[in-house]
Amino acid sequence: MTSDTTPVFSIRQVPFSRRGAYLSITADHWTTPLGRAPYLKAVHGKTGSVAEVFRLDLTRHGRAVASTDVARPGCLRLHGRNGGQVDFAFADANTVLIRGTGAGLRLKGVPGAGRIGHATPDGRWVLVGADGRHQYVVECRGRGRLIVDAPWIVTPDKRTRCDHVTLRLEPDASGHVEAAITEFGRPLPPMETRRFDACVAEAEADFAAWLCKTPIVSKGFEPGRRVAAYVNWSCMVEPRGHLTRPTMLMNKCHMHQVWCWDHCFNAMALVYHDPAAAWDQLMLMADHQDGHGAMPDFISDVLIRWNFGKPPVHGWALRFMMRRAPRFFTRERLRQAYDWLASWSGWWLEHRRWPGDALPYYIHGNDSGWDNSTLFDQGTPVVAPDLAAHLAVQLDVVSELAARLGKPRAAARWRKLSELILTALLEQLWKGDRFVGIRRPDGRMIDCESLITCIPLVLGTRLPADVRQALTARIARFVTPHGLATEAPDSPEYYHNNHAYWRGPVWPPPVMLIVDGLAQSGEAALAARIARRYCRAAARCCFRENFDALTGAGCSDYAYTWTSSVYLILAHEHIAGA
Repeated sequence: MTSDTTPVFSIRQVPFSRRGAYLSITADHWTTPLGRAPYLKAVHGKTGSVAEVFRLDLTRHGRAVASTDVARPGCLRLHGRNGGQVDFAFADANTVLIRGTGAGLRLKGVPGAGRIGHATPDGRWVLVGADGRHQYVVECRGRGRLIVDAPWIVTPDKRTRCDHVTLRLEPDASGHVEAAITEFGRPLPPMETRRFDACVAEAEADFAAWLCKTPIVSKGFEPGRRVAAYVNWSCMVEPRGHLTRPTMLMNKCHMHQVWCWDHCFNAMALVYHDPAAAWDQLMLMADHQDGHGAMPDFISDVLIRWNFGKPPVHGWALRFMMRRAPRFFTRERLRQAYDWLASWSGWWLEHRRWPGDALPYYIHGNDSGWDNSTLFDQGTPVVAPDLAAHLAVQLDVVSELAARLGKPRAAARWRKLSELILTALLEQLWKGDRFVGIRRPDGRMIDCESLITCIPLVLGTRLPADVRQALTARIARFVTPHGLATEAPDSPEYYHNNHAYWRGPVWPPPVMLIVDGLAQSGEAALAARIARRYCRAAARCCFRENFDALTGAGCSDYAYTWTSSVYLILAHEHIAGA
C-alpha cells in the first residue's frame, strides 16, 4: 500500500488532508470539545468559531471501541482494538469518503451555536455548521446503513434545535459500509459516486508529483523531507473567498489562516522547482494591500484582520527567490513586485516613524511576529533593531528592482533610503556589542536577552566587520542542541513550558534569517551547525509550530508549514552529507 518514498504518519502528530481540501481529520488533542478522539475539522480560519464538525469513533456491533491510526497521503485507516477497520480518503476539496470493513463509524456532532439537522428526501442527513456558512451532508453509498439520533427540542428560551446529533454508519450483513461526508453551502450536492480506490490513487499520484518538486536533501534528512513535503502539500487549499490564489495555510489543525510573514517562508521553499506556486504564496498578501501600502495581519477564506502587521521580510524573501529562479522573474513580474514592495516600504516610512525619527517602530509584539518577546516588556511603541534591518534590506531590494526596470532615479532614491535606515540603526541602536530598542515617546533604551536583537545579521556584509563579529559571538549564547533559543537560556526571563512562545522556544523564522545572515557573513560552519540541529529537532517533533530549545519537545500547534518549509530550505542549502 506504500512505497519507499511514501510518508507514513499518525494523525496525532500530522492532520490527514489533501491538496485543495478545506477539511482535515486530526487527533492532535489541543482542543477536545467531546474528549480525546479523532475529529473531522473544517479549516475556514474564522477566529472564535468551532473548527471541529464531528467526533469520529470506530464502532463494533454498534458500540464505540478504541482505535489506533496510520495514515499516508491518500488514505487514513483506523484499526479497531479487537478487529475491523475504517478507511478515509478525499474525493475532492469538500468530500471525505469512508469505507468500513468489519466495523462501523459513529459521527458525533460537536456542540455549537445554531446546530440544526434534518433528513433529505433521498435518505441523506444534513447538519448545519456552527459558522452558519457551511452544511455537511452524510450519506451511505450502497453498502451499510445510516442511523440518526438527533432529537428535536424547544429550549427554555423558546428556540428550536437538535438536542444533540449522533450519526452511526453501520455495516451491512457482509460487514461492509461505504459512506461520504460533503461540506457545501447551497444547493444540496448530488449523491457521491466516486470510487474510493480511485480517489486514493489520485491523491497518491498528486503527492508523488509534489514530492518530485520538493528540494533534494542528503540521505539522513530524507525521511523528514517526505513528511515536510506532505505537510506542505496537504495544507494547500483551492482559491476561495479572500484567498485569491491556491494557498498554503499555516496548518490544518488550528491555524487556518495565512499571516503576513509566514507566507514568505513557504514561498521560499517552493521556488526551487515550482516558482509559479511560490509566486502565488508571496503575492497573496499583495492582493489585499490597501491604498496606503499596508497589508493585513492575516487572511483566510472568510476573514481579513488589520489590527496588527508583520515585519517587512518580503524584500529579503523576494531576493532569495529571484536568485534561485531568475528566469521566472519576467519584466512584468518584476514590475508587480516593485509596485507592491515600494508601496509596502513607503507605508513603514510614512506611517510608522515617530516625528523626527529615521527608524520605524512596532506598536506591539504581535506587530513584529515575536508576540511576547522580552523586547516589548517595557511598553510600546518600540523602535526595534530587527525592523530597521528588515526595512534596510527591503529598500535595497526595491532599489534593485527599480534599476532592473530602467528607473535609475528611483533606484538611487530607494538606495539612499536604505543607507539612511542602516546608518540610523548603527548610530542609534548599536551599543558596541549588541543592539537595543528604544521606547517611544520617552526614548528609554530597552536592553533585553531576546534573539530578536541579533536579527540585523540578516544584513550580512552591509554591516561593518566588527558588528558582524560581535553579533556572531552573541549568537553563541542562543545556540542549543535543537537550534536557536528565542530568549537566552541563561536569561531570568527564559520560560521552560509549552506556553513560553517567543521567550525561549526555537522558532523557524529567526533560525532561517540568522542562518542566512551567518552564511552571507562567511560563517558557513556555524550556519550549518545551527541548520543541522534545527532540522533534526523539527523532523523529530513532526514540524510543530515551535519547539523547546533545551529538550526539543514540540510546542504550540501541530504540523506547521513554516516549520516544514524552513526544514526543506536549510536541509537543501546548508547541510551536506548524511
